[in-house]
Amino acid sequence: MTAMPPTSQDLAAWRARITKPAGPLGKASRAVQRKINTIIPEKVHAAITAAMEGMTRAILTGADFATASPLRDATLEQREARVAAAIQGWKTAAGAEGGFAGAGGFLLAAADFPLLMSFKLKLLFEIAALYGHDGSVLSERLYILHVFELAFSDVEHRVKVLEAMDDWDARAHPTDLKGFDWRSFQQQYRDHIDLAKLAQLLPVVGAPVGAVVNWRLTAHLGKTAMMAYRMRWVATQGEGGAVPTGTPRP
Repeated sequence: MTAMPPTSQDLAAWRARITKPAGPLGKASRAVQRKINTIIPEKVHAAITAAMEGMTRAILTGADFATASPLRDATLEQREARVAAAIQGWKTAAGAEGGFAGAGGFLLAAADFPLLMSFKLKLLFEIAALYGHDGSVLSERLYILHVFELAFSDVEHRVKVLEAMDDWDARAHPTDLKGFDWRSFQQQYRDHIDLAKLAQLLPVVGAPVGAVVNWRLTAHLGKTAMMAYRMRWVATQGEGGAVPTGTPRP
């Protein structure tokens, strides 16, 4: 990603790309993914689901993820240079962790799912702060989770997520979590995680697969986050404006 000012045309092209219906190759990959799911022991599936449910709830209510203060008085170029550095750092950490977990068979690989999710969400909180947004605010946490969904959901769900993200700063947001569909959130992630990520659970190939896939998934999330925050910037500031640095609306 470059630090050039985003335009409406750039964002329209990105939206068209990520909402394009899956082709034959994508459908075939899903079929293989379902086959691999049948190989993985049920207790591993149950452990992953329970861990992700608990983590999702903790993300929405806890204070552990909002570790950075919003960056003030910086240009877009300065912000995105720091965002790129953050993505690089988390890619390295995720890759190392994925290689270790993949070498440990089913149990360690199962533990990698929630741990990698934690890495990804910490990256998103860091990116939000670098774009000037306060991760301790509930509306910002919901936006962060939408970014996550945008990166790891099927096309139909991405369309709905994009609609929810449009004009984010001009609309009212929930004051509690009663309406948040955490089950759909974690299920989309489970169902649409990269095919190779599931292969990390398999013996022998797990270590190299885990390292490479963790790296790529983290990179993909970082790029998605940059585009999502650029979309928000253009909506609030217009093309060529400054990145918003004020306190987000609740």
